[in-house]
Amino acid sequence: MSELENLLEGVEVEWKKLGDTLVRTKGTKITAGKMKEIHKDNAPLKIFAGGKTVAFVNFDDIPSKDINREPSIIVKSRGVIEFEYYDKPFSHKNEMWSYYSDNENISIKFVYYFLKIQEPYFQNIAGRMQMPQISTPDTEKFQIPIPCPDNPEKSLKIQKQIVRILDTFTELTTELTTELTTELTARKKQYSYYREQLLTFDEKEVEWKTLGEVAVIGTGSHDTKDAIDDGDYTFYARGKKPLKLNSYDFEETAIITAGDGVGVGKVYHWVQGKYALHQRAYRIVPNANVNARFIYHYVLANFYLYIEKASVSSSVTSLRKPMFLKFKIPIPSLAEQERIVSILDKFDTITTSISDGLPKEIELRKKQYEYYREMLLTFPKPE
Repeated sequence: MSELENLLEGVEVEWKKLGDTLVRTKGTKITAGKMKEIHKDNAPLKIFAGGKTVAFVNFDDIPSKDINREPSIIVKSRGVIEFEYYDKPFSHKNEMWSYYSDNENISIKFVYYFLKIQEPYFQNIAGRMQMPQISTPDTEKFQIPIPCPDNPEKSLKIQKQIVRILDTFTELTTELTTELTTELTARKKQYSYYREQLLTFDEKEVEWKTLGEVAVIGTGSHDTKDAIDDGDYTFYARGKKPLKLNSYDFEETAIITAGDGVGVGKVYHWVQGKYALHQRAYRIVPNANVNARFIYHYVLANFYLYIEKASVSSSVTSLRKPMFLKFKIPIPSLAEQERIVSILDKFDTITTSISDGLPKEIELRKKQYEYYREMLLTFPKPE
């Protein structure tokens, strides 16, 4: 950064229209249906449509005049308004357009990074239309900064240095995310393996009881509309993320799951203390003569498979109290329950810490990247 500061010291900036700086290219006339029809895995030519929609085709699948071979900035002009950089042969739907540089002193990727931080501006323009979209004049007239215009060699050096720094941050963030995601996946597989081994019992090996015999099953009394932003107590509703209330219904150790909605029968909360509960969420309160964490791990591993088999339809959309009451639970000795819990709790802690840490770490890297990007691409603009 000190090297870059020396490079930028006293540097003047010229603001030029994008249309006067880069070469605009057209795409090809093709529908989403046609893209899907001619798509071939591992084909060399990439065709872009809106959002994340792409197709890979052979060079003879579209007219050669519609193929762009220069490193370019692709303007996604409808729906999701954004810019994408691509440096291999490509084309795109004809309602989109792209830019490349025919000036050896203008780095196309430098311009791309600058346009990326301007996406909110273009999205705001697009939002004024019924279908979010921008037109070519919106980009053609948009001004971009060219540092050190009187010294093209130095200008290119500055642009390349900025690109190098931002490329490095992009690469590091990608590597870190991949590493953490891989680690999380491995730990989850390991957790699932041990959980299956430890929680599989022969019918005659242990005593079996219904969940209704070893736990109290109940619901709450609140509706989602009761939630407030800054309540003192956790309010478990039907979503994965708990809400807040200023009053509580229960003070206990319990297992909470939604009775319907997203994650029904799959998402569970382990609760100790005071909490409020939705009228369509269920609380499972284990009796004192069983290990509550053992019940938690067994329900977490097996309850959804049980209700899926018991369901008339192919998917479970809601739960009823009898489903809980009839669910069978193995009851080994308390010592064995505690041994199993000690192992599974360790895996639960590891996977949760990685899972919680993953988005946090990614967010920190994203903020760090955005900080440097803003600092590197903020240039003084004349009134």
